[in-house]
Amino acid sequence: MRIAQISPLFEAVPPKLYGGTERVVWNLTEELVAMGHDVTLFASGDSVTSAKLEPVWPKAIRLDPSIRDWIAAYMLMLEHIYRRAGQFDILHFHIDYFPFSLFKRQPVPFVTTLHGRLDLPEFAHVYNAFPDVPVVSISDSQREQLPRLGWVGTVLHGVPRDLLVPQPVERGYLAFLGRISPEKGLDKAIRIAATAGVKLKIAAKVDKADQDYFEQAIRPLLAHGNVEFIGEINDQQKPAFLSGARALLFPIDWPEPFGLVMIEAMACGTPVVAFNRGSVPEVLEDGLTGFVVEDERSAVAAIGKLGELDRARVRARFEQRFTARRMAEDYLDIYDRLIDREGQKLRAVGD
Repeated sequence: MRIAQISPLFEAVPPKLYGGTERVVWNLTEELVAMGHDVTLFASGDSVTSAKLEPVWPKAIRLDPSIRDWIAAYMLMLEHIYRRAGQFDILHFHIDYFPFSLFKRQPVPFVTTLHGRLDLPEFAHVYNAFPDVPVVSISDSQREQLPRLGWVGTVLHGVPRDLLVPQPVERGYLAFLGRISPEKGLDKAIRIAATAGVKLKIAAKVDKADQDYFEQAIRPLLAHGNVEFIGEINDQQKPAFLSGARALLFPIDWPEPFGLVMIEAMACGTPVVAFNRGSVPEVLEDGLTGFVVEDERSAVAAIGKLGELDRARVRARFEQRFTARRMAEDYLDIYDRLIDREGQKLRAVGD
């Protein structure tokens, strides 16, 4: 199958450090190539892939201080793909609603995975203007805000089976991994760890948009004796960091559509203690791969029960549910259905 994968341009594929959507795009692209498909990746020029790379901007926008209007780069990318659309059997976008208007006016089947939150009021106006455009959710809970979109499936994220594996290291702390922002709940994680009497190691990124929040709400908390701030880490550093943790803390305060860090922890055999928000109950199996809790108090109680969990079973459930191969197979099923649906439309017109 000739497949185009269209990534956001904010980070390279794969990201050098933090980057959720771009990491998922890389996981999917590499797995599709390994399965024998002809894949072209439209991404920033500093991306690295075994697929055919079409660089539509020289480097990741986040790393390019000269960029003041990032939408210009996206418009250029869309026009470039539109002119080449006939070379592919399916176009798979990962850039929100940007392709809807243009690509619904051409015949090549396309689909968009919605990776972000859908609960902002303005999104309802945009997405409801395109009720028939095929979209994929990354969890069933993500759909709750806009249930009447053209949903064609839910595909949970996946990670390459051998990218992150358990390491034989001592486990002496709790971990926080990802991005520092109000909805991610790092302040809660610090309080939970302090109450439980366990050290907290923080491997996280601070976006420019969240710099004031970090300085005002988080930096003062880093002075606690049980806290170690590491900063952003890459994939090579994650296995040791996550394997050395007694658990990953995920005390989110928003309807998280998926939460890739949860399955990255599971890949290392590390259980997750997460607040019952968004997709958490779909990803975690309470009492097996971690604990789904309601508040800080119950999170502290869950930390006291971590010894009841079998880390080998945590890894086994990752292999059963969250590999990149399973994700790729799910997407291929959707591609086949959309291609067949488009073929039926053409045959109907011919008749």
